Amino acid sequence: MEDLFADDDAGHGPPDHPTDDAPLADRLRPAKLDDIIGQEHLTGPKGAIGRMVAAGRLTSMILWGPPGTGKTSIARLLADSVGMRFAAISAVFSGVADLKKAFAEAESMQKAGRKTLLFVDEIHRFNRAQQDGFLPFVERGTVTLVGATTENPSFALNAALLSRAQVLILHRLDAEALSKLLDRAEALTGRPLPLDTDARAALVASADGDGRFLLNQAETLYAANIDTPLDPAALGQFLQRRVAVYDKDRDGHYNLISALHKSLRGSDPQASLYYLARMLTAGEEPLYVLRRLVRFASEDIGLADPQALVQCLAAKDAYDFLGSPEGELAIVQACLYCATAPKSNAAYKAQKAAFRNARETGSLMPPANILNAPTKLMKDVGYGKDYAYDHDAEGGFSGANYWPAEMEPQDYYKPVPRGFERQVIERMEWWAKKRAEKQG
Repeated sequence: MEDLFADDDAGHGPPDHPTDDAPLADRLRPAKLDDIIGQEHLTGPKGAIGRMVAAGRLTSMILWGPPGTGKTSIARLLADSVGMRFAAISAVFSGVADLKKAFAEAESMQKAGRKTLLFVDEIHRFNRAQQDGFLPFVERGTVTLVGATTENPSFALNAALLSRAQVLILHRLDAEALSKLLDRAEALTGRPLPLDTDARAALVASADGDGRFLLNQAETLYAANIDTPLDPAALGQFLQRRVAVYDKDRDGHYNLISALHKSLRGSDPQASLYYLARMLTAGEEPLYVLRRLVRFASEDIGLADPQALVQCLAAKDAYDFLGSPEGELAIVQACLYCATAPKSNAAYKAQKAAFRNARETGSLMPPANILNAPTKLMKDVGYGKDYAYDHDAEGGFSGANYWPAEMEPQDYYKPVPRGFERQVIERMEWWAKKRAEKQG
């Protein structure tokens, strides 16, 4: 990244050519926007960036995407494409004093007739007050802000800042884009990678969409001066296994739990097991996954299969008893049970409706006949009078009214005709018929 506080000509014009001993990823940095791989939806003629460059006018933007997808390269090339001064700062290493100096230099350049593109890497690491500090300079056009983040801007950035910047989403690099990067590396070095066809595909897969990581691995292979092409097994032994990209406190966490929940709801046991495995192999806390499965059993299965909740709680007990890795099989069993169980959100909807109604109706008194009367005074005012004891009634059902006098009976719980709730429907219909006969 370029030095923010170099002389005034720094950052204006094409980026400096890296030296021959620079890392491979730096030597392969694109020289123009057309060279950017995998982000054609933004940089192409119909993309947001392509249209801005064609018009010769940039607006402030937030580049949101996974690591190694070209955010920094795009920012550097944007400035060159529209003839702006490029200045860069990293939120990891910078503070308020650095920001003030950056804005002061941009104001000086503005007076001299030069516009500044200020690139802020890891912009989500600035706190809310620091993010607010950008607003007046963005509004006055002192800087055109280009922020880069791997975190969801909706959670990581101020609403005021987001309202002044366009959020552009960069895609993780697919296999085709990553293969092109390897082709460029081989063309630059003049040497083929010491890999057979299957190992090359394995190397691409190991990058998990991260172009920088892929080129670093390729550079490691070149440095080893390997004579015989490696197969996948030999490559796995030579290179360290890449840890799955997953942050338990951030966006990846919520994305995967959402995918797991929706796969369960959609009764796809295979996809459910995949996302469960993604979470557990990436280091997610197993008890967190179990809590989500318990919630799912009540929210999306309910009485369609009452055993789902039992299975999930049993899995929790089994995991507590066995620990990892043995106890994880019980989590898998609960996951598969939930995915293959009949689904009903009738209990979930009933809860929401009943809670809403309870808040609205306040402190309505239940009918006096179902109130206990432990004192003579309470008996004298009618508590418990004419209460019908259901066990003494024919069929064990009295058909009495249990609703406050000021309130019409409600239908919160509406079971679905799936699983065990089909039997519940039959019972409720029988009770409704008998209640109508007794009260009619």
